[in-house]
Amino acid sequence: MAEDSGQERTEEPTPKKLQEAKKKGQIARSKELGTTFVLIMSAVSLLIFGPGIGYGLHTVMERMLSLSRNETYDTTKMFAAWGAVAESLTYPLAMFVLVIIIAAFVGNTLLGGFNFSWQAMAPKGSKMSPLKGFKRMFGPQAAVELIKAILKFGLVAACAFLLIKMYFFEILHLSLETTPGNIAHALEILAWMFLALSCTMVVVSLIDVPYQSYNHHKQLKMTLQEVKDEYKNSEGDPQIKARIRRTQREMSQRRMMQEVPDADVVVTNPTHYSVALKYDTERAGAPIMVAKGGDELALQIRKIAKGNDVPIVESPVLTRALYHTTEVGEQIPEQLFTAVAQVLAYVYQLKRFQKGRGRRPTKLGNSLPIPDDYQY
Repeated sequence: MAEDSGQERTEEPTPKKLQEAKKKGQIARSKELGTTFVLIMSAVSLLIFGPGIGYGLHTVMERMLSLSRNETYDTTKMFAAWGAVAESLTYPLAMFVLVIIIAAFVGNTLLGGFNFSWQAMAPKGSKMSPLKGFKRMFGPQAAVELIKAILKFGLVAACAFLLIKMYFFEILHLSLETTPGNIAHALEILAWMFLALSCTMVVVSLIDVPYQSYNHHKQLKMTLQEVKDEYKNSEGDPQIKARIRRTQREMSQRRMMQEVPDADVVVTNPTHYSVALKYDTERAGAPIMVAKGGDELALQIRKIAKGNDVPIVESPVLTRALYHTTEVGEQIPEQLFTAVAQVLAYVYQLKRFQKGRGRRPTKLGNSLPIPDDYQY
């Protein structure tokens, strides 16, 4: 979608994008760094275990060249001779190989860390596509690989020339040395030359590592549209979220309106606000607000109250105080107990009067006891 729109990848990759790329095995890797580390550690390992390998090789030659006539024709003695020879070579060769294996693992995780991905291992049809294959062969990445190959060849060739020139007479002198000294000396020369040649790869790695990090970061950059799409997918479409909030609000209002017919009294502003109160001693020790609203919702509460013979009392100050301090389902504040108690007393007396059981109560005035900090 982003590619079709032609937008440039100018935005930094989000944490989600980085995590998804890691799951797919798309992390910064430098083959040159891994190769360099393996070569250098192999050379160091050869310097450490080379003498042991040389001694083992000398033992092999000496034992195999000194077999008796009986050992030559007796297979059991031949295998016994090979067993004795193997003992002298097993430890140094095993340690040498172990160092290389560890170096291969560590070297390939120095950049990007350890990461295992089944998706990266899965077969991909794009890798079998001839068209995409040609693009990889003649693309920018192929040009970079060609430049690195030329640089590696030049560095190794130059270093090899200097090393041969440096060790030329020493190598020729090996033919004059006696065994096993010449074998150990040859391995030493080989190890130091190997180490020097491996160190030339450090130059290539110092160039390749920043490039691979930059290229990986560049490939993961996102267009502005991709960032917006990801935000919608993770956080939700703002329009859908607004629709959900509106639906939830409407459902809450419907539930609230269903409580109005059971209210004991509706206190009004009388035009802007309306609150419905119910006093149920079994549910709470104080009156509870079962509904409240402003403007059109306040008018709807009054209509439902009139239709269900719920008493409506006008008290602007008390209505505003209840509206601003109490939520639906909560008990009224303790500071308003006295004022609400007077309203409920008036309602109970009015109901008794309407049933012919008492005299008409005096209308409530504007002198309800409401604290100053509860007057809005």
